[in-house]
Parts: sequence; structure tokens; C-alpha cells
Amino acid sequence: MCGLQVPTDSSVLVGMDRADDAGVYKITDDIAIIQTVDFFTPIVDDPYWFGQIAAANALSDVYAMGGIPKTAMNLIAFPLKQMDFSVLRQIIQGGLDKMKEAGVVLLGGHSVEDNELKYGLSVTGFIHPDRILTKKDFKVEDRLILTKPLGTGIINTAIKGGFASSEIIETVTHLMATLNRDAAEIMQDYPVHACTDITGFGLLGHLAEMVVDSEFGVEIQANRVPILPESLEYAAMGLVPAGLYKNREFRQAMVDISPSVDTFIQDILFDPQTSGGLLICVARESADDLVDRLKEKGMDKTAIIGKALSEPKGRIVVI
Repeated sequence: MCGLQVPTDSSVLVGMDRADDAGVYKITDDIAIIQTVDFFTPIVDDPYWFGQIAAANALSDVYAMGGIPKTAMNLIAFPLKQMDFSVLRQIIQGGLDKMKEAGVVLLGGHSVEDNELKYGLSVTGFIHPDRILTKKDFKVEDRLILTKPLGTGIINTAIKGGFASSEIIETVTHLMATLNRDAAEIMQDYPVHACTDITGFGLLGHLAEMVVDSEFGVEIQANRVPILPESLEYAAMGLVPAGLYKNREFRQAMVDISPSVDTFIQDILFDPQTSGGLLICVARESADDLVDRLKEKGMDKTAIIGKALSEPKGRIVVI
């Protein structure tokens, strides 16, 4: 970390030395704690739903590691001189309702006055030290399963521009507010080797974190990636977030995309997501059954989108 000496000790199981979804600290031979924090500015106009989405997003990192979130602390920046206090109450209520749904207790938090509204959570979860899922432990021939469709970044840009219909606003709002809890619980029954959640770096950005400096690569079948169809329409209109361009610029050197893949599909593969789905790396023979179980639980857009390869090492191939 820029040459800084980061404090650590032998109980740190996942720390600053690797880019992962959360930190993990061993307490006993049977218990480790997962710690994560996330907050952001509003992405929907409704303050209650913003609170729900921000909470679901923060909780997701614990689910991605295979853990169970248990406690949370509120993080709030609020422009008291510019917004009515009732807005803050609605945001917090949204977060509280999502925490209740997840079985998480709120222990406190911290607030500051700021010109820009922000909300999120610091979350602590539990996991057995031998059951931690990281980004780096997938195996050759593992199948990659995505549990939510892509395109929320592009659609949120359309919402801000006033181009999105009320129907797609409702759809994407509920999608972002949906917990990854059920997916995390179901995957415990299968030989899952690695997992991450798809958020701000987009699908290809998070895949890049998994394969960089590894002995493996991945192949993605673009026509199997679940996509919100409206995002294709908005991408064609040029309604793409700045983060998409940053994601592409940062990771495109690691990605080989077939010329047959539609330009707007390529955009969506780099699209920054908010509270996106889990990307699950599971043994090939179990992939179809896992997809069936996830769909039975309501994740009807779940799909096998690719596989892990021995070659080309450290690269992503999109066909």
C-alpha cells in the first residue's frame, strides 16, 4: 500500500496484501470475523429505497466471502442546511429494514455534516476459518455463475438524465435492494472454490482481480451473460456512466474480446454495478444443479457465463 507499513499479525487471514471483498481475522479455531465497509451518494431519488440499496450493498461483501453478517454501524454524511431531516429518517429506516431482513443488528454509527449526502454501513460477519471464499482459489474447469443481471450503472445514468421509465426504475431499484443472502446460503451446499460480488469495477473488472497474477484465465460467453435489456437501449443512446470508461481503461489490457461481441454488450461488461449479484466459481459437475437451485429460490436470471482455463494465464477471453 504505497510503501506504508500496515499493522498486521498472524491472525489476519485475509488482509491488505490482497485485493478481496473484505478482511478476515481469526478469533478461534472455529470462528473468524469478516469486516467490510461501504457507503456512497444516492443513486435513486427515493430516500427509503436508497437506504435499502446502500445497506444491501454493504452486506454483500460478507455474503461473497461465504459468511453471515451479524452487526453493523451506520455511516452518514448529511447536508443539514440543505435537506429536511425527514429525508435522513427515511434513509435510515430503509437501512434498518434491510438489516432486519438480513438478521443483522445495528450497534451504532457515526454521522457528519457534509455538503454531499452519503450513507452506508460498516459490517461484521462470522465464518469458520476453513470455509472462507476468496477471489483467488478457483480451479481449472470451474464454471462461473452470475446471480443478477448486469446494466444497473447504465440504467442509473438514464434515471439521472430523465430517460428511464417508471417500470424500469422500479425493476432496477428492487434488484439493487435484493440481498445476496439466499445465493450465499445455497452455495454452501456445493463445491464452490471462489466467489466475489459484482459492484463498482463491473463484471470484467472484478474478473480481472480474480485472474491477475494467477496461474489461470477465464473465458466468458457474452451471449450467456444476463443483461437488463433496457441497458442496451440506453447504452446505444450514449447514456453510460463515467465509471464504465474508467473500468475499461484500467483493465482492457487484460481482456481479449472477440470482434463478434456487440459494442454495447462490451459496454455492459464494464458497467459499474451497485449491489450486483454474486459471481460463483463452482466445480463443473455441480454447476447446472446449483443454477437450478438458485432459480428455484427466485434468482431467475442466474446463468453459467463462462469457465476457468489453464491458458491464457492471467487473461480474460470474451467470445
